[in-house]
Amino acid sequence: MVPGVAALALGFALTGCGAGNEGGSSSSSDSSLSGTLSGSGSSAQQTAMQSWRSAFQTKNSKVTVNYDPAGSGAGVEKFNGGGVDFAASDSPLNADAGEIDAAKKRCGGDAIEVPDYISPIAVIYNLKGVDKLQLDPKTVAGIFEGKITTWDDAAIKADNPGVSLPSTKITPVHRSDDSGTTDNFTDYLSQAGGGAWTSPHSKTWPLKSGEAGAQSSGMVAAVTNAEGSIGYVDDSAAGSLSKASIKVGDAYVAPSADAAGKALAASPLDDSRPENDIAVKVDRTTTESGAYPLILASYLIACPTYKDSGKADAVKAFMAYIVSDDGQQAAAKAAGSAPLPSELAKKAQDAVDTIKAG
Repeated sequence: MVPGVAALALGFALTGCGAGNEGGSSSSSDSSLSGTLSGSGSSAQQTAMQSWRSAFQTKNSKVTVNYDPAGSGAGVEKFNGGGVDFAASDSPLNADAGEIDAAKKRCGGDAIEVPDYISPIAVIYNLKGVDKLQLDPKTVAGIFEGKITTWDDAAIKADNPGVSLPSTKITPVHRSDDSGTTDNFTDYLSQAGGGAWTSPHSKTWPLKSGEAGAQSSGMVAAVTNAEGSIGYVDDSAAGSLSKASIKVGDAYVAPSADAAGKALAASPLDDSRPENDIAVKVDRTTTESGAYPLILASYLIACPTYKDSGKADAVKAFMAYIVSDDGQQAAAKAAGSAPLPSELAKKAQDAVDTIKAG
């Protein structure tokens, strides 16, 4: 395994949406594919997944792909329990939590896990009269730790000179379900929060304080309905809510696909995992100019073999479309995500190509 995504993707930060999977640029019609696929997991991927399902089913009319955006934790649990054919998770399978071993047991071999969706996580807020907000990562950590409790706190004022901030109480909102978005967000707070965040990163929100919402839609609804609230959600789900810019080095950077791509390119791959388990170790403390390290690198998870050859062919074809240039461009258009760098997409395609009947 090569040492990092940066080595795989020279020029990605400049080419943006031009990156893609060489040699895997289309989802051609295959009349031999048929049957029903079931998947579950990431609600952050929901918009992208809708576009992938629609395009794939249009070109392969005998295949139906069902997807339940129940959250990353629920999706991994269903997959490892044999309840779905594939899962989508906003964080890679967790070895310490036994997820890699559970997937291996379910599949009869090491699971296929490939990145498919790179997106910024937006820090969303609802604060009347404040349309622009800048936050240092230590300030974000202090807010969600419950140590910074009003919007006119000195730490927030220091991040926003000249801005009139009200004394409104801050209501932090977190996900009530196990969530890969939560895992990525708490990983960011742990790495970049300057010690203000004291809990380990986890799919399960570790604190009892604050309000909660189920899935991305519940998070957005909770923030929308509560003046003074703040939360975190995949950028594609933020809607009309205000989004904070976070401090990276000496600058404040807004969430965007380009900025997420730069953060990904500055991060190494995890070379401790099985051969076809391709995970990125996101560097949350990068000072790369224009990078936005509060990102989620989402994954598709499948078995290397399926007892039914038709199921194996359909899973393989659907995943191959998702990591192809066409699939990545469709997600970028629908959800504003960052396409995979070409060499990372090639590695993902090579892993998907090993899926077979067994």
